[in-house]
Amino acid sequence: MLISTRRTFLLGASALSTLPLIGCAGTMPPAPTPIVFVHGNGDTAALWHTVIWRFESNGFPRDRLSAIDFRYPLSRSADDKEQPLRSSTTEARQELAAFVADVKRRTGAEKVALVASSRGGNAVRNFLKNGGGTAHVSHAILCGTPNHGVIVSDRVLVGSEFNGAGAFLRQLNDGPNEVVPGTLWATTRSDNNDKFAQPDGKYLGLPAGTATGVTFEGPALKGAKDIVLAGLDHREVAFHPKAFAAIYEFLLGKPPASTAILPEAAPLLNGKVNGMPGGVQTNLAVEGAKVEIYETDPATGARRGLVHSKTTGADGLWGPFTAKPTATYEFVVAAPGEAITHIYRTPFPRSSDIVHLRPARLTDADKAAGSSITLTRPRGYFGHGRDVFTIDGAVAPGIPEGVASISTGTLRLPAAAPRTVITRGNDETIAVQSWPTAENRIVLAELHY
Repeated sequence: MLISTRRTFLLGASALSTLPLIGCAGTMPPAPTPIVFVHGNGDTAALWHTVIWRFESNGFPRDRLSAIDFRYPLSRSADDKEQPLRSSTTEARQELAAFVADVKRRTGAEKVALVASSRGGNAVRNFLKNGGGTAHVSHAILCGTPNHGVIVSDRVLVGSEFNGAGAFLRQLNDGPNEVVPGTLWATTRSDNNDKFAQPDGKYLGLPAGTATGVTFEGPALKGAKDIVLAGLDHREVAFHPKAFAAIYEFLLGKPPASTAILPEAAPLLNGKVNGMPGGVQTNLAVEGAKVEIYETDPATGARRGLVHSKTTGADGLWGPFTAKPTATYEFVVAAPGEAITHIYRTPFPRSSDIVHLRPARLTDADKAAGSSITLTRPRGYFGHGRDVFTIDGAVAPGIPEGVASISTGTLRLPAAAPRTVITRGNDETIAVQSWPTAENRIVLAELHY
């Protein structure tokens, strides 16, 4: 990890452990300032569960760790124009402010610390600059946030909150100092492997050679501690163990004892089924979704037995479910109007109440195949020469060379009886069954790490 000082102003060294703490002297240790985790564009709170596990494994109290689940996580194409099932920067700011207020009410804390990935940093900056957030926030660390846009242009992404030439980012970045006084700030970023901080627009789907006006340093802010995590990608600068260590040290004022995740004897899992109305990713709860969980043979993906079943109510919750910390599971989600989605996972070593499930949709290419199996890595991308990503013994298709920029690879098989298919992402191996698309079924092998 390289910490750059070229764009860093000294902001002081206050850490969460030295702020006013909540607790009764002489009867119990003081509780640390709560941490609120803020996800990115199109994502869910679920992306933070491995980071939360690492905080817990270092002794941070579980009830002081919260993650927001924005109702409409996708940004609008133009921030000032209504767009169904998408949110403006103002709506995201207001939702974050309400969530912070609720965490403060629940914990009795005077302030919280905010940790944000990607677009989540836009909401944090907007809250602190335009929503009075500095009165409520001690620390803010933005991970891979495109603070100067993914492009600076008057022709492309006009009106988008991700355009560095647009009104939203121009007002946030106005002045010699790009952070708001009263809060301690840091950013984590890649050295050159962030798909949204590239001088070449090809990673945005533009013709190769198109200048973006953005540099590798785009996520850094004048006035913030600039933490460079060499080789990591856009998502990993929030969710990788190295990112956790940087986040922890910034917030606590010391390195973590370990980045390992310590297992629990009986992890308690819960979460909600999130909806896809009209094919748009939302975090709206789905009522009437049947969720079944099967323990599986880790070598074959074959079912060993049904261990949990529930049809969701209005809150969308599919649990609680007590898991075995060494068992592999298949989650089957049958939501109204969606494909039956088979989600295979490696063991859950610790408890989490943000194991959110989102049904997948069959594409025309999926429907033309006998079976569709997708290896997905929500907390990072796949990079050739850096990562292992295989399905059925071959490199997962659809992953381009160069900057790590794709988090899924899909293998489509001809029609045949279901069989074992081995998927692998770095140190995780997930055995799945090739369920037939003719039965409106789709298979996901979802990596934790």
